[in-house]
Parts: sequence; structure tokens; C-alpha cells
Amino acid sequence: MPTDPSPSVRPPRVLHLTQPVDGGVARVVTDLVRAQLADGLDVSAACPDSPLTDRLRALGARVRHWQATRSPGASLVREVWHLSRVIDELRPDLVHAHSAKAGLAARLAVRGRIPTVFQPHAWSFEAVGGSTAALALRWERWGVRWATRVVCVSEAERATGVHAGIAGRWAVVPNGIDPERFRPACADTVRAGLAPLAGLPARAPLAVCVGRLCRQKGQDVLLRAWSAVVRRVPDARLVLVGDGPDRDRLRALAPESVLFAGAVADASPWYQAADVVVLPSRWEGMALAPLEAMACGRPVVVTDVDGARESLPSSFAARCLVPPENPELLAGAVSGLLLDPPLRASLGDLGRRHVLSLHDVRHTARAVTDVYRDLLGTRPATTGACPSRAAGSAGAHRTALRVEPFEHRESIHS
Repeated sequence: MPTDPSPSVRPPRVLHLTQPVDGGVARVVTDLVRAQLADGLDVSAACPDSPLTDRLRALGARVRHWQATRSPGASLVREVWHLSRVIDELRPDLVHAHSAKAGLAARLAVRGRIPTVFQPHAWSFEAVGGSTAALALRWERWGVRWATRVVCVSEAERATGVHAGIAGRWAVVPNGIDPERFRPACADTVRAGLAPLAGLPARAPLAVCVGRLCRQKGQDVLLRAWSAVVRRVPDARLVLVGDGPDRDRLRALAPESVLFAGAVADASPWYQAADVVVLPSRWEGMALAPLEAMACGRPVVVTDVDGARESLPSSFAARCLVPPENPELLAGAVSGLLLDPPLRASLGDLGRRHVLSLHDVRHTARAVTDVYRDLLGTRPATTGACPSRAAGSAGAHRTALRVEPFEHRESIHS
């Protein structure tokens, strides 16, 4: 069998494994793959066939089909076997598994024999209830032994894991977005190009909610709040951007002033068209939507849940942070911003500066590379500025990484 090239002349092989393949997780994976390829890593990905596979191939990554359902079930044994075959073929030096399902399969397939990064993107046991939640928590407590590092996207997500008894080796790397893709634009110009808004008054007050149509994102709470918003702002319109399992139920609840835009390849025009962006989540790791909206210079209203609150500047709390499952206070925050253009402009400017400072995707990618270097044996240099957080630290320190060879470790296949 041919031997691998010397580790001094080949870049490290990183395999990203993801299921789901849509929403914020897919955007995070896409951004990481783009940045890591630019930094010279040998990057592969395994996921179900989807638009994500096309995007990753277009970036230059090797992509392998991994047939897997979104949730654990009877097909899990076959999925783990298939993933093992993919790993045999690609021979990665490190596996980076995104979200609960991929994290479950990856850890069962690898079982600690090569460095494995698990990134929950919100804990599985928060997404379900009853005996299913208890089973998910038992697995996370057991399976963490096969995660060389658990990367959380917020300090709150890490704290939730610790309090739940998950004895992980932690790193906190806040999510980031591309500030060149998500940037301010004239709302009137953007609205004119969005077909679902045709026929609306040119300056109708507009709230936008971007996210998968599912219980987690809380669009049902927003619809319960919306009648109170319209009483205060009669011309207001709400647009729900996204698709998901709750689509039909939400349509049945929605009045005429609510529009459904469906799934979109690029949400940036919807942020730019909005007067205010709303994310009424029941739980989050760290949602991308508020970061993307703030990068576009738009104020946001989010619920006070793990990850969401950490995405905001501290000065936003009084106006933009509301308790979850509270339609009355949500309606008050949304209508208050729709009625106050100067405040919206001020918050929009502050929000963009906050994202540029702390949530630029280039900083995020460097911090993830810092984790890889640690696991693969190369000590990072501290020569610049990029945000990351050490395990257990509530504050951020800044480091930057020079691209230098990784020290090779014995492969799972050796």
C-alpha cells in the first residue's frame, strides 16, 4: 500500500461531516471550508446530497455522499458503516462533526482513534422532551469521551453542557459572518427587487424573520404577537423567510399581513429590505440571523436564550432582548422599533460595528484552525488578533495564527 507523503510536505487532511445540510449549520460549514481551503488545508466533506454539496464542490473541496437522515433512527447502523467507508477512503487527520446527528455518527465511527472535533450548534437534549431528551443527554455524557474537543459557539452553550454533566474538553468559538456579503443597502431599492413585496406600499413598516420554520425558531410565538403589532402599526407587514416542517401550520395561523417568502439561497436582500429583524427562538447555540442582520445595519429583536443574547452588544439588551414564549413583550419590542426610525438607524449602525469587531468570519476560521493546531500537535503563534476563548473562560482573548506545517499523528488506518 502506498505510504502517505511526508507530513512536512503535505497539508493536514480535514473532513467536515454535517447533517443537517441547510440553515445556519450549512452556512457555517461553507464558510469554514472556504477559509480552510484558502489557508492551504486539504479539506473534504461528507453529507447527504443537497445544494450544500454543490457549493462545497464549487469551492474546491472533495465531497462524498453520506446517506443519513436528520435524526437518529433505525438507519443509524447503516449510516455509521457508510461513514466508516468514507473515512477509509479519505484518510483524514482530523474529523470535524457538525450538529447532533453528525456528531453521533462520527464518534461511533471513529471512537477516538483520530482527533475528532464535535460542534453541537445547540444541544440535542434541548430540542426534544421527555424520554427522548433523557436519552439524548445520556448519549452526550457518554459520547463526549470520543470528542477530542467540543467546540461551542457561545459561552452559554458551553455552560449548558457543563451544567448538564458533559465532561468535555471545551473550546468556545463564536460564530462569524462575511461582512462583505452582509452589508447595508438602501431598503427602498432592495424592496423593489423582491417579488413577494410587489404591491405593498413603498414604505410599509416591514419586519422580517429568517429561519427554518420549526419549533426551535419560535415563529408561532411571533404570529401570536403580530396582531398586537398591527394594532399599533396598522400598515406593518411581516415576512417569514425559510421553509421547514411547521410551514403549513404557520400558514394556517397567519393573517393577511404576513407573507411567506419560502427558502432562499441568499437572505441578505431580506435583511436589507427590513426595518427590523426578529428571531423569537426557544433555544439557540448562536444564531447567524441576528449577526447577518446587524451586519446589514438593521436592528434586531431576539429572545433571551443561550447564544442569542451573546450575539448582541450589551447596549441592545433593554430594547432588543425579550423573554422567550412572551408574545406581549415581543410585540412591544417590535412595534416600538417600527415606530422609531432614528432609534432603528442608531441601533443598526452600532450593530454593524459590533459584528465587524467580534463576529467577522475570518476571525472564526482562524480560531477553529487554532483548535486544529492544538489537536494535531503544532503550537500556534500569537502575533495578531482573532477572537477565541479558552475552556472555562468567560472573557475572550485574542490570538492569530501563522500558517505553518502541522505535526502528523498516527492515522486511524495505520
